[in-house]
Amino acid sequence: MKKGVLLVNLGSPDSTETKDVKKYLDEFLMDERVIDLPYLLRALLVKGIILNTRPKKSAKAYKKIWWPEGSPLIVLSKRLQTNLQKKVSLPVELAMRYGNPSIEHGLTQLNNQGVDEVLLLPLYPQFAMATTETIVVLAEKIKKEKFPTMKLEILPAFYNKKDYIKNLADSIQDSLQNFKSDYILFSYHGVPERHIRKSDVTKSHCQINNTCCVTPSEAHDFCYRHQCLETTRQVAEVLGLEEGKFSTSFQSRLGRDPWLQPYTDATIDGLAQKGIKKLAVVTPAFVSDCLETLEEIGMEAAESFKENGGEHFLSIPCLNDREDWVHTLTSWVQEFEKK
Repeated sequence: MKKGVLLVNLGSPDSTETKDVKKYLDEFLMDERVIDLPYLLRALLVKGIILNTRPKKSAKAYKKIWWPEGSPLIVLSKRLQTNLQKKVSLPVELAMRYGNPSIEHGLTQLNNQGVDEVLLLPLYPQFAMATTETIVVLAEKIKKEKFPTMKLEILPAFYNKKDYIKNLADSIQDSLQNFKSDYILFSYHGVPERHIRKSDVTKSHCQINNTCCVTPSEAHDFCYRHQCLETTRQVAEVLGLEEGKFSTSFQSRLGRDPWLQPYTDATIDGLAQKGIKKLAVVTPAFVSDCLETLEEIGMEAAESFKENGGEHFLSIPCLNDREDWVHTLTSWVQEFEKK
């Protein structure tokens, strides 16, 4: 069998034009694993309400962070693909769960090169319904319909892999060389609390309290909250961070349902009000900088921190195409190649 690799990231609109942002948001928000309502309710909410107001606002946000080469997330993902391809002998393709290039396009490219065994590598350290699961489900569906003889191997969530943790810790340390922070906030993308319970394979362990995420359970293999907290814990341990000088929060909530807490925006404002003057924020749910890191944290959160009494704010870049991160991905691909 000939092997190949498909890197999959979230995706981005094709441009900052409102029509392109609307098309992207339609595909994204109509995913039943993102907004997990029955189809008719989801369509009413998304097509009847959200898409009538949000695309214009989101387009303005995208314009703030758009690069001359295009969407930062797409550009950075392509750089990662290019650098990884230089290190490995297997063909490496790139896809996005939403927008272009699509997962079907990526699998087609590999198939055209004679690949019949694919390492599907979701670029998400932590498992979530709305990220890893939706990628795997769509990829399996496309494989079954278009490439029935192709074999897919899924790289599991890598939130606690030692080499990834070291990459993340080193990236934070590098960023703090010239920024002596009073506090480090680990901000992860939020998800509704019900997603945590739906992903609980035991159907009883996840209570979303202070004990279930630190009590050993098979539920942790698919528990986004546990995996975020564990990422923070392990990185803090490697860096030797002092208790009370760091914490975890969740950003980017949508709607009125309960989402994972504490919320990043309230946490950042509260830290400033408590006298924290130099705040560093790292976003370990993402491996590539995007709207949520560059605009929501790097611009909006920074401004809010200073409005509430903070003085210096540092948004720590994602791993992007760091050499050590490429080296880690290379080792994972080589392990797959040897099987």
